[in-house]
Amino acid sequence: MPDGVTGIRYPYPDPPLAGQATRVADGILWMRLPLPMALDHVNVYALDDGDGWTIIDTGFASTKTKAIWQDLLDGPLAGKPVTRVVVTHHHPDHVGLAGWFVAQSAELYMPRTGWLMARMLTLDVQDRPAPETILFYERAGMDADELARRKAERPFNFADCVHPLPLGFQRLQDGHTIRMGGRIWDIRMGNGHAPEHATFWSRDDAVVLGGDQLLPSISANLGVYPTEPDADPVGDWMESCQRFQRFAQPDHLVLGGHKLPFRGLPLRLTQMIDNHHNALDRLVAHLTEPRAAGDCFLPLFKRNIGPAEYGLALVEAVAHLNHLHQTGRASRSLRADGAYMFSAAP
Repeated sequence: MPDGVTGIRYPYPDPPLAGQATRVADGILWMRLPLPMALDHVNVYALDDGDGWTIIDTGFASTKTKAIWQDLLDGPLAGKPVTRVVVTHHHPDHVGLAGWFVAQSAELYMPRTGWLMARMLTLDVQDRPAPETILFYERAGMDADELARRKAERPFNFADCVHPLPLGFQRLQDGHTIRMGGRIWDIRMGNGHAPEHATFWSRDDAVVLGGDQLLPSISANLGVYPTEPDADPVGDWMESCQRFQRFAQPDHLVLGGHKLPFRGLPLRLTQMIDNHHNALDRLVAHLTEPRAAGDCFLPLFKRNIGPAEYGLALVEAVAHLNHLHQTGRASRSLRADGAYMFSAAP
């Protein structure tokens, strides 16, 4: 299924239905779990280790997702146990059921930063947003009605959709290798979408497990959050893409966390870098007058942002403004109401 504009190729155009699996390489099954949001699915993978399965990512912790996993275990996974859970990064759609599998005797493997972030966030249950969170929203120039609503409501908590994580885990490290599904994989860490995001590159065939670091057709969210309000995930993301270019081959089959498996990774990495450079250039042109992050959606995303997308759009706008500020392309000052105002540098 070639894409005549981008050259990205999709060898498996039809995703598996809930409870079913598609064989995408020898000993590797692709499965899909639902998500209750605009991006309505997450891809997970099972790698055949002979006496059991290694699964890559897990979906949300919910009754529905557990039922689908049980259908998968009884059906395509043929009753063999899940002996190892490998989590690419700490976001809840990827780590949500890791602890549930560990409670059934699986071992947990994930990057140290991801484990620390996920465990901290699952233990940090809040009934109302913390003062640091409110300050972050004010600094970002959040819409006044949206800010008032969030102040009065219980925020999203990781514990709402992430099963408690175990105290111990096996660390995945950049530059190390791991054996899964009859292959040896090089572990290469990316950054930007999540800190220390694991990707896996097979030494035995042209397969890459990309998580959310390597996606076709959509851009992973690069967000700044109250936990690190001056972070520069855009710079981290572009550095990762440039570093991965040394290893990418056109025939690599990339198995990502969302959308479809694809080939054409060198081109896709170039696209992802260029997309953010172009977005930054549009943003600089928009900053001829001082703007807060909440005023920057249209030049960044080239479309109107609705209520369901507002939160992700805001944290991504902050990320791009932080990058411009920290690379000297924009200055920053505080408005009387506490919002940071960004202006293009002379």
